[in-house]
Amino acid sequence: MYTFEVKFTQLKNIFLILSALVVLGCNQNDDVACTQEARAGLNVTVKNAITNNYLGLGTTVLATDGNYSETQEYMEGIVPSFVGAWEREGNYILRVSAEGYATYISETITVNSDECHVIPQQVEVLLQPE
Repeated sequence: MYTFEVKFTQLKNIFLILSALVVLGCNQNDDVACTQEARAGLNVTVKNAITNNYLGLGTTVLATDGNYSETQEYMEGIVPSFVGAWEREGNYILRVSAEGYATYISETITVNSDECHVIPQQVEVLLQPE
């Protein structure tokens, strides 16, 4: 039941973002054809630094930009990842934690945008087992 609620919430958030983009439009410049999908500014993979295995459920990735903070959404897949900062520019610090691992705090990660979308930043974090 919990997994369904989490996935439903994630899908609802994505739907709301996409709806807003359709209503507002990506770009008022007719010379550039922007796509309508929302893009995550941060795409984070987390691995065990010793085994190089991906870490997923039970891992928390918190992105902070000044007073703004957001827990990244976990996306299962062949390469599990944590995504967030949907269409949001900023200068983010990541705090990544999981039970049995030392907490990782990143340097500043800058997310910029072009005339249509944010430019996604791919980040790989290696957590050290304690």
